Amino acid sequence: MIKERFQGLELLATAVVVSDFQGTVLFANLAAESLLEVSRRSVDGHSMAALFVEAGQFGEFLAKAAKDPFGIKRQVFELVRPNGSSEHVHVTLSCPDANENITLIELREIEQQLKIDREARMLDQSIANKELIRNLAHEIKNPLGGIRGAAQLLEIELPSPDLKEYTQVIIKESDRLQTLVDRLLAPHRRPHIVALMNIHEVCERVRSVILAEHRKGLRIVRDYDISIPEFMGDLEQLIQAVLNVVRNAAQALSGHIADGTAEIILRTRVVRRVTINRKQHKLALDLQVVDNGPGIPADILERIFFPLVSGREGGSGLGLTLAQTFVQQHEGIIECSSQPGRTIFKITLPIQLEEHSG
Repeated sequence: MIKERFQGLELLATAVVVSDFQGTVLFANLAAESLLEVSRRSVDGHSMAALFVEAGQFGEFLAKAAKDPFGIKRQVFELVRPNGSSEHVHVTLSCPDANENITLIELREIEQQLKIDREARMLDQSIANKELIRNLAHEIKNPLGGIRGAAQLLEIELPSPDLKEYTQVIIKESDRLQTLVDRLLAPHRRPHIVALMNIHEVCERVRSVILAEHRKGLRIVRDYDISIPEFMGDLEQLIQAVLNVVRNAAQALSGHIADGTAEIILRTRVVRRVTINRKQHKLALDLQVVDNGPGIPADILERIFFPLVSGREGGSGLGLTLAQTFVQQHEGIIECSSQPGRTIFKITLPIQLEEHSG
């Protein structure tokens, strides 16, 4: 039976429809049912082409795939749902067996494809950033120690105490750079300690710290899904990651804090069948930090997680870079969207309920 044979497609987060070479639907998985917004029973035995504005073009597209069963065909079509809404989707056709009258039709929302591409770019950039940071930090660290030591020796030999003011500048600036280098290397030095943890403990710890730093003018709203289970993670790393994001939001709200209108929302939700960096997860945590600040300038929004990039005068540009590093060490992703009056940092983490044995 077709349905039994392709039952494994139910596990995919991607919408997949199985049809014959004429485009008659034989099977659709749950993800396809969700994307099409129809029950699978209502599409079984019906024409796949009828789902698209370009029904005739889809028929030709399908015919080409049938003539070349070993090739994979891709094209964009406009999907029309029963409620009248429409959406452009990437359609990929392939034939699992050239001797069978069966075509696999994979449907991806354009936005989903853009998200996959964006995640891939972020991951590649993050790997390059980490390598650059490590190399740069080590290159700075060695001569820095020599400069500081030479300044200390010079201070001892100086004939006039008044001249020590200059050596002290060298020593203090060397110490400042040493602190910066240590912060750059910190995520790579600290061991990754994983245990069962509660995300709301993370949120509450962060909330307490930020409210202690801003005793007036800032409101932090809890919007928690208390049904989120405990999961495996490094508690201290995630506290630091979320703290860096929330502190960044609070700093951006300085004007609103002054007039008492600043607000940050900590929102937690569970999402199902999530794909992060091309890996599918049954369950994931969606943690959002939402603020009502002025927004992030468009010219740095795409670079906000790059090291040493800051939209605030005097900022080190390391807080969000470190947050991204800690989130990625949990196989998660952190994203940002911003407009005046509303900035959202979204942290998505796969929920691993227990460590795998063996």
